[in-house]
Amino acid sequence: MALGWLLSRPGVTAPIIGPRTADQLDRSLGALTVDLAEATLARLDELFPPVGDGGPGPEAWAW
Repeated sequence: MALGWLLSRPGVTAPIIGPRTADQLDRSLGALTVDLAEATLARLDELFPPVGDGGPGPEAWAW
């Protein structure tokens, strides 16, 4: 879901996935076919407001 959300963001051009194994790469590539519902995307944007749209810096997201 995280990679699917990142890929839906217009400002994200290349999420860094860093797989160590071919299996991890295969699972990450599944994000290319994820189609998240608008309600899910809206909720994720509430939790992680985009930087530049009044949202906090990424360091604020590290719990």
